[in-house]
Amino acid sequence: MVTLSEIANHIEARATGGQSGKLNLAVGAFSSSVTHDSRRVMPGGIFVAISGAQTDGNNFVGEATKRGASAIISERVRPTDFTGVWLQVASARIALAKAAAMIHGNPSAKLALVGLTGTNGKTTTTYLIDSIFAAAGKKTAVMGTIGYRIGEEKVDAEFTTPESSEIQNFLRRAVESGVTHATMEVSSIALDMHRADELQFAAAAFTNLTQDHLDFHGSMENYFAAKKKLFDGTIGKRPEHSILNLDDARGVELKELCGETALTYALDAEADVSTKEKHFGLDGLRFTAQTPSGNIEIASALVGRPHAYNSLCAIGVGVALGFDREVIAAGINDCKGVPGRFERVSSAEIGDDITVVVDYAHTPDALANVLNTVQVAQAPKNGKRGKVITVMGCGGDRDRTKRPLMGEVAAKQSDWVIATSDNPRSENPVMILNDIRIGLDRVGKNYELIVDRREAIFRAVNQAKPGDVVIIAGKGHETYQILPTGKIDFDDREVAREALAERRNSRPLY
Repeated sequence: MVTLSEIANHIEARATGGQSGKLNLAVGAFSSSVTHDSRRVMPGGIFVAISGAQTDGNNFVGEATKRGASAIISERVRPTDFTGVWLQVASARIALAKAAAMIHGNPSAKLALVGLTGTNGKTTTTYLIDSIFAAAGKKTAVMGTIGYRIGEEKVDAEFTTPESSEIQNFLRRAVESGVTHATMEVSSIALDMHRADELQFAAAAFTNLTQDHLDFHGSMENYFAAKKKLFDGTIGKRPEHSILNLDDARGVELKELCGETALTYALDAEADVSTKEKHFGLDGLRFTAQTPSGNIEIASALVGRPHAYNSLCAIGVGVALGFDREVIAAGINDCKGVPGRFERVSSAEIGDDITVVVDYAHTPDALANVLNTVQVAQAPKNGKRGKVITVMGCGGDRDRTKRPLMGEVAAKQSDWVIATSDNPRSENPVMILNDIRIGLDRVGKNYELIVDRREAIFRAVNQAKPGDVVIIAGKGHETYQILPTGKIDFDDREVAREALAERRNSRPLY
């Protein structure tokens, strides 16, 4: 346990008012020992009043006090009518991270923590790294887009990277349960909002940087500046090892920054981890990875060039952390994929005559990679190549500038596009489709605009010809859809399977 006085000194807070006696109170490590959510405050806990874009935590100090908060951390001066412990700080978010790390005993220093950042590939690479750890017999924890897991205990994910207090609590629980190796996705927004402050990374990896989140960051330079914080010491100690993609210009910049801690990977550029093979088919990845530890033979069920990058990145992490080549190979080859990442939902074994793939691709680059994978890998039958039909959309209340780009990419690399709703949130879905239409019109391919996503998926599946490939992009693993009217249950994979069943049942038997 630590006292409020020790916490105040650590976060460089100014304790105001006649509260010296109360500063000796001890704060124990429990789930809500320090929180920014007044609804989660428990007796003896600390409430951090954060001023956000939509709400101001200072408005909930009264509620936190009623729930038994032992202290308030705020950027504001103590109200004259407040009689409890008030710790005024320069930045409430930084204070939240520092206080949480201290209260929970700096758990990231007690295990091997790997952080993944980049626009695309974080989730799959996280799974691959975790699979390497598992192949080595380690007890692991994972935190990312699809979910959080400690050993076999799984928890649904609300954010890719949660608030700093939740991260520290998660890692403390992981350490207490015997976890020795953990992997987490670290988003640019989380880095900018100090959620990853005070974490000690055994390794940090950079996958790539393409357009996304400009509604938050404003420019690609700001977006990259946020990613760079994982490597430059801004959020605390620099990572012990930095695994960087040299086929991305930003990875080259990071190599200069990271110096001797850098271990690089690439498919095209000269790098520490690479492969001479460049042909990756729909039947999986087969290549020899050349590494500083020697060659590693890969025979993976994952599909396409993007997953080759993810695999090389994971191999780089394994090499940097000193795992044997056999363990790294087993980890990569045993990983069967990630829900909603190039997930095939059709099956020839039960009579499907088309291929249907669901993928989380929601940026122009990610969509281009998925479609390019299909174009390269799709083998002609009887001298003919099946058509590519893409169902795609763009999220509401997010970066509008990428919508025409998404439409253009889809049209360029597909034979037919159906633009539909993704998660429109508070926006009118028709307006989102009109933004996408701008890019579709630039190309001049056949397309349809169908607001209802279920209708769009059924349309694509039922209109496809034998041998065609249907790509359903944007939502991947998500099991919901956020509409202007609220959140509903919706899983692209389930809907696609229903459409495929209808297609099988409607075909004539002869």
